[in-house]
Amino acid sequence: MAGSAQSFQEFERAGWEDPATVSGYDENLSGVTIQSIGALLDAAAVGDGTQVLDVATGAGYVADAAARRGAHPVGIDFAAAQVGMARQRYPALRFEQADAQALPFEPGTFDAVVNAFGMCHLPDPDLALREALRVLKPGGRVAFTVWDVPERAVGFGALYAAVRAHGTLDVGLPAGPNFFLFSDPDACAKALLGAGFVSPSCRQVPQSWRMATPDQLFQMVAAGTVRASATLRAQSPQAREAIRAALRDTVAAYVSGDAFDVPMPALLATAVRP
Repeated sequence: MAGSAQSFQEFERAGWEDPATVSGYDENLSGVTIQSIGALLDAAAVGDGTQVLDVATGAGYVADAAARRGAHPVGIDFAAAQVGMARQRYPALRFEQADAQALPFEPGTFDAVVNAFGMCHLPDPDLALREALRVLKPGGRVAFTVWDVPERAVGFGALYAAVRAHGTLDVGLPAGPNFFLFSDPDACAKALLGAGFVSPSCRQVPQSWRMATPDQLFQMVAAGTVRASATLRAQSPQAREAIRAALRDTVAAYVSGDAFDVPMPALLATAVRP
């Protein structure tokens, strides 16, 4: 359990500096998040010659996809462990440790700023959007993906429903933005307009979380997340087993051949710097 004096930013950064968590996320969740990379880059009009900033780059998949389109990406992440993994995986690309809320770039540097599933890990996402606006050229585009609402992003929705039903969400974690804040298209548009962007739009991108067994959802969340895994660790042993059983039942309903495909759609938001 996180100490009460620890800030949300400190909590998140410490979690993503843990090599086991970084590896667990890459192994268990990247297979889902990569499914919307093409749509993310399309929304930001990333193509040949585009100068693109990939915020919350993680293992570098978005930056690599941009480079394969002929773009010139720079990937940043607040965690050195993530930057190290990206550099090891894509040594020809540029990755730097940096804060999305205080970008180390001059105004008007980039044609596009993209962020794949990083918004919910920022203590001040509105500030991050203002920073994205600052470093974009006029006419440049911002685009980000987040998880859709919990009713549709079934993996995470079922997790938090099971915790509410069988345990508690009040486990002393540092207060941070609502994990599903930007799952609401109206909240996305309001934040983008408030940061100074124009022409905001949002749409759903289908994705699924493929699992070999119904038990894997609990295991994957425990191994590859920060906030959710800390919530699970803070439950009593009896509550954890009840949560595990509830998740097992949820996944079992999504049988697909010899595996299970749990719906995990993304919400994709985009806007233009005037």
